Amino acid sequence: MEAVTAPEVAPGPTLKVKEASPADAKEPQTSPRQGASSPIPQLLAPLEEQPKIWLPRALRQTYIRKVGDTVNLRIPFQGKPKPRATWTHNSCALDASRVSVRNGEQDSILFIREAQRADSGRYQLSVQLGGLEATATIDLLVIERPGPPQSIKLVDVWDSNATLEWTPPGDTGNAELLGYTVQKADTKSGLWFTVLERYHRTSFTVSNLIIGNSYVFRVFAENQCGLSETAPITADLAHIQKAVTVYKTKGFAQRDFSEAPKFTQPLVNCTTVTGYDTQLFCSVRASPKPKIIWLRNNMDIQGNPKYRALTYLGICSLEIRKPGPFDGGIYTCKAVNPLGEASVDCRVDVMTPL
Repeated sequence: MEAVTAPEVAPGPTLKVKEASPADAKEPQTSPRQGASSPIPQLLAPLEEQPKIWLPRALRQTYIRKVGDTVNLRIPFQGKPKPRATWTHNSCALDASRVSVRNGEQDSILFIREAQRADSGRYQLSVQLGGLEATATIDLLVIERPGPPQSIKLVDVWDSNATLEWTPPGDTGNAELLGYTVQKADTKSGLWFTVLERYHRTSFTVSNLIIGNSYVFRVFAENQCGLSETAPITADLAHIQKAVTVYKTKGFAQRDFSEAPKFTQPLVNCTTVTGYDTQLFCSVRASPKPKIIWLRNNMDIQGNPKYRALTYLGICSLEIRKPGPFDGGIYTCKAVNPLGEASVDCRVDVMTPL
């Protein structure tokens, strides 16, 4: 703690003479050497310790309290014999209806039950002992929440942005403003979301708004106590409209995918054993869809129950059921459509087991 001292004086007891009063008639008579009207010397209590005030570290700067809080300032001091301690508020006497003081042997306590903004100011403690005096000054600041900004206006809306302007609050709560908090809410959900906090200017552009929604905005003022209890809301809605886009299609020539049959996978020569089913495969591409004709030794075998022909997604297959020695030969697959025809062939040999 910091010691606030009185001016330096010579150590040791001091002697102070004062005139005798009529009440001193009962005191012992003076010596014959003194006249009847001469002053009577009287010893005062010796000054054992000069007055000093020990100011707590927390009170060396402005002491801040909120409205309604209790203020309890205990200031230690020294001095013997007991000094006289007095308080003043802004160089005036204290209001006894609001402030109470208790002076002890080594400290003085200033107490305010419920602080109000009118209690702010400079408090001075004076400790007097004899002709010496020590003083200490305490700055008290009682604050509360600020008032809301006086007005807010929606200035402009473009693309997905909205510009706002507002005026500062008329009452800052007896403290410096820390900034403004801007919030937005869309009309569909009605939920408020904070856009930014502790912003110091009185205009702001809100970005990244959702296309197709409508928004309202509000602004809170903030000081050391917190946000203002209310906030003004924009009277106009910010409609984020969807931009009209015109698509221009480029003309293109219709492509003709028609083509004559063409085999992409030919038939493969094979050898089989009598009595074991055999399959032949090939693939063809054509548009429109071609007609598939199977031939054996240039003879049409379409209706023969011994053979089963299938065509699926351009893959042609021919199954020879239990071939005999006379089922061998040259097999041909022919594809025909209005644009032309194509064919592939292979040789099939049927062997008789020994």
